[in-house]
Amino acid sequence: VAMLSSLFGQLDSLTGIEGSFGYIIIVVVTVLGHSYMNPPHPPKAADAAEEEDEPEPPRNFTQKQLAYFDGKNDEKTGDEKPVYLSVHGIVFDVSDGRNFYGPDGPYEAFAGHECGVALAKMSFDKEHLDNLDGCDKLNHGEKMELEGWIEKFKYYRNYPEKGRLVPDSKLEGLKDRVIDPKDLLKHKGEDGEEVPEGYATASIYVALGTKVFDASFGGVEHYGPKGGYNKFAGRDVSRALAKMSFDPADLENTSTDDLEEKQLKCLADWIKTFEEKKTYPIVGKLEK
Repeated sequence: VAMLSSLFGQLDSLTGIEGSFGYIIIVVVTVLGHSYMNPPHPPKAADAAEEEDEPEPPRNFTQKQLAYFDGKNDEKTGDEKPVYLSVHGIVFDVSDGRNFYGPDGPYEAFAGHECGVALAKMSFDKEHLDNLDGCDKLNHGEKMELEGWIEKFKYYRNYPEKGRLVPDSKLEGLKDRVIDPKDLLKHKGEDGEEVPEGYATASIYVALGTKVFDASFGGVEHYGPKGGYNKFAGRDVSRALAKMSFDPADLENTSTDDLEEKQLKCLADWIKTFEEKKTYPIVGKLEK
């Protein structure tokens, strides 16, 4: 006790304040309490934004692909699908307006469809759906109405743009083209490549067997410049995918004559996946 009294006395003489030890205890408790009640600040919004996934790159849509995004539950997974629609070829994600465009909404008939003509005419007639060419045949007043809807979707509702709808009539004319390997290499979806009129992004050609598919219709993330399968863009990948190989030699030698039966079956499965699951459009026949 005598020792503590001596210590307290020395503190008082040093600070010039009687009972200084008590004040020190109060300050320490106050600082600790403030630290407890005010933890370190969370990351700034900018830092958090950097951690978010990058937005999906723009893609092209066939009418069949667009029709999938009707807001209903997926038949296989049971998950609720997004709601997309197209206005004069611009595909919007209107999932934030699900009450209007989703199942049981007043505009549900527009989900998964091109509806530019219908909106311009303020009509729910099905004959006006999926009529992309009809947008260019509207009268002046209807065209003004159409532009108003596009502006509303872009700037008032801020619905994200997902890409562009390419009509089946445009794709049908490509199926019978003969494409040689040199022409194939010109379509890798890289910056600087020509974007066809009405497309959101440059084509990405991938050949399997004798068929040339355009993977810009839903496969940009995989076969585009930043995709894990980018080395397959603009190439005949029959041998590589049949062997499940990334060996450059299997891209240079594309022959499938020496493949085993199970490898040929794997190739057939990949072709089926491209056609039926991915629904990439066929845009030509590969010259062997």
